[in-house]
Amino acid sequence: MPLVHVELIEGRSQEQLKQLVADITDAVTKNTGAPAEHVHVILDEMRKDRYAVAGVLKSDKK
Repeated sequence: MPLVHVELIEGRSQEQLKQLVADITDAVTKNTGAPAEHVHVILDEMRKDRYAVAGVLKSDKK
């Protein structure tokens, strides 16, 4: 059972997220031989005010 955990900053549409998990599933099945029904994808979206780069919150960047 392949398990893929993706962490990303919030802001993508539902359609973008659906396409992302479909593409990830395709890549895992292609490269591992695991059937799609055994591929699990977890999307963990972080709020922009809970993630920082170089000491600056993403919510503070324009």
